Amino acid sequence: MENKKTILIVEDDVFLSDMYQTKFIESGYEVKVAQDGQQGLSMLQDGLRPDMVLLDIVMPKMDGIEMLTEVKKEEKLKNIQVILLTNLGQESDITRGMELGALDYFVKAHFTPSEVVKKVEALFIKLQTPQQ
Repeated sequence: MENKKTILIVEDDVFLSDMYQTKFIESGYEVKVAQDGQQGLSMLQDGLRPDMVLLDIVMPKMDGIEMLTEVKKEEKLKNIQVILLTNLGQESDITRGMELGALDYFVKAHFTPSEVVKKVEALFIKLQTPQQ
């Protein structure tokens, strides 16, 4: 049995984070949850190394853009894969997130939690495939 992949969900909406957590666990993932960017960053700085971070943007204390910026600045964290999962669907928000180093950008309203799991799985496959 291969090791389970770990997903860190950084989301201040408890209902949403529970929904995503349930879907990922049902799909065989280990899931950690942070309520805001500050907590998510602390978990990473304390040694958590998830295979993927699903990061909301609009949160109290530290938003997703701030957390992403901090993660990409830190040598030991910068290779962690981050997907922005947010309700902000403006082209400028998407561009900014991608420029800061996000692997992908999902607008919550466009995908069900099950679809988000499928999209994450597709990204894992893409990451494992050697680039031509």
